[in-house]
Amino acid sequence: MADKKKTIEENLQKLDELLEKMDGEDISLEDSFLVYEEGMKILKEANEQLEVVEKKVQVLKEDKALEDFESE
Repeated sequence: MADKKKTIEENLQKLDELLEKMDGEDISLEDSFLVYEEGMKILKEANEQLEVVEKKVQVLKEDKALEDFESE
């Protein structure tokens, strides 16, 4: 089953939902491990998406010189 790639915002929203689940008092240890595993997969995908955006921002700099994303 092929999943449609989620946007960064959708991934961050899902991570928030998973954190709320893990904060719940009625979650079992086994379920919390499953939620953690799902969260790590989503976090990896979101980080990859953010890296792509960072590279695009670098290319779009006015002077066309590649600069670090945080430098200014």
